[in-house]
Amino acid sequence: MSPSIIVAVVIVVIIFLGIFTVKQQSAVVVQRFGKFNSIRQSGLNFKIPLVDKVAGVVNLRIQQLDVLIETKTKDNVFVKLKVSVQFKVIQDRVYDAFYKLEYPHDQITSYVFDVVRAEVPKLILDDVFERKDNIAVAVKGELNDAMTTYGYDIINTLITDIDPDIQVKNAMNRINAADREKVAAEYEAEASRIRIVAKAKAEAESKRLQGQGIADQRREIAQGLVESVDVLNKVGINSQEASALIVVTQHYDTLQSVGSDSRSNLILLPNAPSAASDMLTNMVASFAASSKLKEMNDTPTKGNVNDSDQVEDYNA
Repeated sequence: MSPSIIVAVVIVVIIFLGIFTVKQQSAVVVQRFGKFNSIRQSGLNFKIPLVDKVAGVVNLRIQQLDVLIETKTKDNVFVKLKVSVQFKVIQDRVYDAFYKLEYPHDQITSYVFDVVRAEVPKLILDDVFERKDNIAVAVKGELNDAMTTYGYDIINTLITDIDPDIQVKNAMNRINAADREKVAAEYEAEASRIRIVAKAKAEAESKRLQGQGIADQRREIAQGLVESVDVLNKVGINSQEASALIVVTQHYDTLQSVGSDSRSNLILLPNAPSAASDMLTNMVASFAASSKLKEMNDTPTKGNVNDSDQVEDYNA
């Protein structure tokens, strides 16, 4: 084989071994004889074979690290928090990220533990849920101050999960259920009260209308009796006789009404055939006695005759 061919083969091999590519959103650290030489960005790059060496690849994309922490709150409740940290390597500080910090995930985890275990014990369990954003801001601030030195930028920190102890969780669920049952009972009591008030108002209105109807009925009956007495007076029947006649007529009307209903259990007392005549006699007698008593009260006393003598004369 000719020397020119050998030289050509060696050049091809050197070129083949010296050419390398860097992926997008990545950076490559090149060392020469074990010492830092340069940082190569994405694209086609060249290194001297056997002299330069790719020491490592640094990822420039945003990464996420989930940290699970168990700690205790101010009211002595053990709780587990899941903190998600989003971070990336600063592009112009790849050297610091590669050489100053060997295990960035462990370093970030340590800072997260330190901040969370300093903040959560200051809060009770309810405040942990309400102020989780404040805890996340505190974690981000602490991480930014520490990780910027190593070439890392903390994009965001999120408290993605808060998980109390199972017994505490069950107790909270029972409290919540009891509160909801209390509210439901209050609404049911209010609804029952409204129904009772509405029913009472309806009954009161019904009684009022019923009373009004009875009053109207009696007023019409009285008016009818007055008209009947006037008619009877016109034909020569005095008021006492007219009243007695009306009572007897109503008595027989009532008997007829009761007798026409075969399913009625009503018994009208007295109901003997002589009841009407007895009733008429008693009414006439009572009207006559009432008239005489009125005349006696209107007549002035004569001589030494006193009220008792008048009563005796009346009784005689």
